[in-house]
Amino acid sequence: MKFSSRQLKLFILGLTFSLMMACGDDNKVTTLKLAHGLDTKHPVHRAMVFMNERLYELSGGTMDIEIYPSGQLGSERDTMELLQIGSLAITKVSTSPMEAFVPQMKVFSIPYVFRDEGHLWNVLEGDIGKELLLAGESVRLRGLAYYDAGSRSFYTRDKAVRTPQDLEGLKIRVMKSQTSMRMVEALGGSPTPISSGEIYTALQQGVVDGAENNPPTFFLSNHYKIARYFTLDMHTSVPDILLMSSHVWNNLSEEQQGWVQQAATLSIAHQRQLWKESSDAALKAVEEAGVEIIRPDKSAFQAAVKEMHDSYKGQPVHALMQKIADIQ
Repeated sequence: MKFSSRQLKLFILGLTFSLMMACGDDNKVTTLKLAHGLDTKHPVHRAMVFMNERLYELSGGTMDIEIYPSGQLGSERDTMELLQIGSLAITKVSTSPMEAFVPQMKVFSIPYVFRDEGHLWNVLEGDIGKELLLAGESVRLRGLAYYDAGSRSFYTRDKAVRTPQDLEGLKIRVMKSQTSMRMVEALGGSPTPISSGEIYTALQQGVVDGAENNPPTFFLSNHYKIARYFTLDMHTSVPDILLMSSHVWNNLSEEQQGWVQQAATLSIAHQRQLWKESSDAALKAVEEAGVEIIRPDKSAFQAAVKEMHDSYKGQPVHALMQKIADIQ
């Protein structure tokens, strides 16, 4: 029987995880493996380091987290699949790709659902946010916490985007999310799904004319060296979600589960502060590097997606949008 490289990687990681857990039992230390695709300077990675420090303290040194950054164990899809089979304990993904597993998550990719940052966090910390966090358990993905990922905005290589009309004819990289693709189409662009690790080359070679993301990612990924216009239209607020394998979670004791959840919760405020500092610094750095920061009239962009909002009427996500609109 022949294995594909992908299947072989999953098998090897699964075996490694099993051996690691066995060693953990002998030494009375349980080590949880965490993988993500971000740079070690990113505020999300630094928050995970903080989480590990808190877990070690809470457990009296009996638990820790081994972190694999920068896509060492694969893409977001790879790490979610590794979680599902129990070969990896924890990962961080954007809530946009999560809509393939939890359809309600598409609400985060629908533009201008949230009025501002305060409104977003009131939703995330309330009943709606808590329900969505655990909705992935049916597919063996347990949410531990939301991390701030700011607002996503467009950046482009050669053409400044000041109105939705300026997006017409432009190929814009999006995440592999149907809702993200619909959003770009509604605004007049041509959505092009490309994995995060391929964006720089795609911009460089003109495969795409632009992309959309938050300021820290725009800066740390070096996309600002190619895309010279950054339009702060803030079309979506797509939080990151810290996921844990339900297999691994269920194999922990109740006390250990409490420590993991507490450590994750404690890392949220730390991450949000790091995020604000990183976002402010990123905008300053790219502007100093010659990127034109455009602050457009967002009402034109909001009007352009009204038809998209209306298209969800009669669907469960529309009822969720209405509930969110009612939250102060």
